Amino acid sequence: MTRGAPSPVRPTLPSQVSPPDVALTRQPLHALTGVDVIAIPVLPGDPADPADAVEGEPLAPLLGPGAAEVGDDLGLDLVAIAEASRATGAVGEVVTVPVPLGGPDNADLRLVLLVGVGQATPTDLRRAGAVVARATHDRAGVATTIASLDAEHGIEAFVVGVMLGSFGFSWRSSAPEHVPVARVVLAGLPASADEVDRAALDRAVALGGAGWRARQLATVPSNLKNPAWLAEQAQELATEAGLACRVWDDEQLRAQGFGGIIGVGQGSATPPRLIRLDYTPSRSNRRTPTVVLVGKGITFDTGGISIKPAQGMSTMKRDMTGGAVVLATMAALAEVGCPVKVVGLVPAAENAVSGSATRPGDVLRHYGGRTSEVINTDAEGRLVLADALAYAVAELSPAAIVDVATLTGGVKVALGQQVGGLFATDDALADALLGAGDDAGEPFWRLPLHAAYEDKLASKVADADNAPSGPQAIMAALFLQHFVGDVAWAHLDIASVGDAPDDDYEWSAGPTGFGARALLTWLGSPDPLAGVGATS
Repeated sequence: MTRGAPSPVRPTLPSQVSPPDVALTRQPLHALTGVDVIAIPVLPGDPADPADAVEGEPLAPLLGPGAAEVGDDLGLDLVAIAEASRATGAVGEVVTVPVPLGGPDNADLRLVLLVGVGQATPTDLRRAGAVVARATHDRAGVATTIASLDAEHGIEAFVVGVMLGSFGFSWRSSAPEHVPVARVVLAGLPASADEVDRAALDRAVALGGAGWRARQLATVPSNLKNPAWLAEQAQELATEAGLACRVWDDEQLRAQGFGGIIGVGQGSATPPRLIRLDYTPSRSNRRTPTVVLVGKGITFDTGGISIKPAQGMSTMKRDMTGGAVVLATMAALAEVGCPVKVVGLVPAAENAVSGSATRPGDVLRHYGGRTSEVINTDAEGRLVLADALAYAVAELSPAAIVDVATLTGGVKVALGQQVGGLFATDDALADALLGAGDDAGEPFWRLPLHAAYEDKLASKVADADNAPSGPQAIMAALFLQHFVGDVAWAHLDIASVGDAPDDDYEWSAGPTGFGARALLTWLGSPDPLAGVGATS
């Protein structure tokens, strides 16, 4: 920027929609007031029941809790309506039944939805929740018994689906095209489980809210979102969640030897930052172990001097999804009862093109002294992560480190757009994360840290080449492994799942925030570090 030139006007993010409020009730569906939609679960017919089996005809669907009472109250044969609509109970199906005059007990009622829930597994119920959310945009309230189909997992799965299926982001001059349903009421739950159900609801709101927060941060355009802005969000989040917060500016990063972060960010008009958040559980002592989460925070990635093509740059506002996941996870740790200390690190930089940008052939010295030859400036994520990983090992004495990053196109080639890549030096840590991902609906596939490729990292002038030939995702993981020493470590490459191409159940087209629910499911378990460090 020319000396003396005025600073550019900083844009203001418009007010955004919020997730629905969720409440529990013991009242029957037909007697509820203040809702204009009732959603009734529909399950597939039982093939073992001869009454359901008519040769050449689909099985008659089964209507779930509350259907009979709602039908009687409204004078509707909901079973006949479902059959006439050829409902099968498959997840994703919705039969809309208008109730233009309301009901005798609820004058506000306008719609009954018959919603397919498949086999009512947690995945089915999460997806049904997202379907209900999209079918009730702009409504005042929806009441449903869908969550009651699974006493153990139903509330969490359904509520997370509703929250994420409601997600929206808008920067228009007018109001958003749609807003989420204002209120969701869960009915049909046993009164005997009051305390358990409220705890499940609180946990569900924490998980869904973390997914929402990560997705929103990743969606903010980069004319507002830069490293300083991301640090401001972290400070606000820390105040809200009761976390300790520290931010390094570019001068401090230079003085303390964070050469990877400085090297990536030095070409931008907005200097880099390193963000640190600390969570300490209420019952902790000096023996309480520490987990470190590291999230890639590239607020926009042009590729640097090794510039990306225009098409490859179009989604790069979300190249800080790993950082967003770490921030969102840190904010919700207390709500899921995380029993270990957690430090979140987000190395934040904008990878820009300018006369001061790092060049191919430059050598960067990372925190702790290891050097990297920058052969490709578009392999920048590993350079900033390396600094944060080295800092974690040197300063934080962690029992385990997990990094999260939209790191390589190679993982997308390998896994498509529905599964994230996982590398790990510790089998127990890998298994815990794989299980948590499956439970949360954010699945990972473990890929190998194949040592036979190690020699490809060799540089003639530095400790490593940042962009060697070979399988991209594995080479990036091998590069990072040098910075974690003998600490149990997992690397989550979420470039495969960083963007959803279309609305698909709980996923909305655009940045996904993938990983926050998986990390919270792991860290919110009774013993996240069980067995970690015992195997490798």
